[in-house]
Amino acid sequence: MRLTEEQTKNRRSRSIAIAWALAALAALFFVVTIVRLGANVLNRPF
Repeated sequence: MRLTEEQTKNRRSRSIAIAWALAALAALFFVVTIVRLGANVLNRPF
């Protein structure tokens, strides 16, 4: 099956939108985790 030019453009823009949504979700989880752990996460011994 061969996709038309319009279908290819729509698929690409949908994929980019999904990628941005996933990146935003990962960033949100990261920020929430840092906020919940607080500044003490940087002071812990290794």
